[in-house]
Amino acid sequence: MTLELRNPHAILAALRARAHDFEEIRTSADRGPWADLADEARRAGVTVTNAAAERGRTTKGPGKTKPGRESAGRALVKERADTPIEEMFGQATEHSLYLALDQIQDPQNVGAIFRSAAFFGVAGLIMPSERAAPLSGVVYDVASGGLESVPFARESSLRRVLEQAREAGLWILGTSEHARTSVQDVPHDRSWLVVLGNEERGLRRLTKEQCDVVCSIPRPADINSEAVDSLNVAVSVGIVLAALRR
Repeated sequence: MTLELRNPHAILAALRARAHDFEEIRTSADRGPWADLADEARRAGVTVTNAAAERGRTTKGPGKTKPGRESAGRALVKERADTPIEEMFGQATEHSLYLALDQIQDPQNVGAIFRSAAFFGVAGLIMPSERAAPLSGVVYDVASGGLESVPFARESSLRRVLEQAREAGLWILGTSEHARTSVQDVPHDRSWLVVLGNEERGLRRLTKEQCDVVCSIPRPADINSEAVDSLNVAVSVGIVLAALRR
């Protein structure tokens, strides 16, 4: 499937990883990140057109058009291929971190999770092939390059994925705001597959039952706020990964 990307940082990361997957790049400026992107794309043999000149057009006069979405920068590129689970888990070391998403449906959240995963060196990310946000251009843009460096797989059965992870020597760490174990108390001397639940319902019961440990992110003892009692899932994953990498 061909994706339309509009974040120059996401486009540049994809260009450096797989220039052969590009159909075209349309730049929106003669300087700054779009200009740098255009130079690199041309060196890689990718077709580049410049839309900056079109911004001066108005609706007055014959053949004139209004500036808008068509004059904005964009790239058309094939989506990145999945990595087989066996290959992904086969790369596990003594302190590897993996992520599994249990029906997370907001593409903004999925993109932010990929960005955090890349920042903290996650070895692989698994998500359901159904009842989950598709890996659209929005996800790639929000990830800002994270999707190009983190191997991922879309699988029909998360239960089977957790079984395969355990067979590969990984421990399963669930996340829940109701868990008694703090993420600060999770052992660091092992490889973890961290499972994140749906934005509204959290982890499904059957998923939680497969976890070796379920942890929460404790609120600081001196903070007492009734207005907010939980964190966005994309924020939570950054905190959990930072705690496990400390």
